Amino acid sequence: MTLLIDKSQRPESTRFQDARAIAIQLNALSDRYESLSPTEILADALQHEWFDNSAVVSSFGAESAVLLHMVSQVAPELPVLLIDTGKLFGETRQYAAQLQHRLGLEDVRHVAPRRAEIDEKDPLGKLSGTDPDSCCALRKTIVLQRALEPFGSWINGRKRHQTDQRSLMSIVERDGDRIKLNPLANFSHTDIADYHRKYELPDHPLISKGYRSIGCFPCTSKVGEGENPRSGRWPGLDKTECGIH
Repeated sequence: MTLLIDKSQRPESTRFQDARAIAIQLNALSDRYESLSPTEILADALQHEWFDNSAVVSSFGAESAVLLHMVSQVAPELPVLLIDTGKLFGETRQYAAQLQHRLGLEDVRHVAPRRAEIDEKDPLGKLSGTDPDSCCALRKTIVLQRALEPFGSWINGRKRHQTDQRSLMSIVERDGDRIKLNPLANFSHTDIADYHRKYELPDHPLISKGYRSIGCFPCTSKVGEGENPRSGRWPGLDKTECGIH
């Protein structure tokens, strides 16, 4: 479903009214979801016309198994997109294969940057060290934009406790022409750990080595005891997001 209206066909006043009506509906749905569990949110949303053409976007990182398990219980056929930046840890690729088999996910798609774009903009593979924002745009943002073209909405595993920026996000959001669902918005570290134990989900293999939030290997470091897990992403830089959100 495309939310934005065709500017060539609709007058400005009508476009504004449509956008306002959509915003009111999104806010109402998001407010209703505040009292539901993530699994209940997923099950309800996938019955809604706004989410009848959805994909899940997963990093297959440290906490990804929780959302993916919920998806496997509600709609195992749902497409799951893994952005393979070319800079992922080998352990992440192994974990993705393990989870896909373990959970019975039926449609996991690895999406990657185009070779010609890498050759043009990062031929030596060192862009992450000189301009990490441009590297994220090249290897993640543009790739996801292309991968989401067939879909009208998408689902991700962000949580409000992770960063100050995420603390204000709604469970249902407008994302350009699409709608984005954040079913784990209210899940805490404890909720994640409890869910892992309850369903005996396998840990990402790098967790035992001191990693807590896992992205691309040049921009991910180990985290000390008691530190925010996200502090291991782009350490030393004033950067907390890759740009896909």
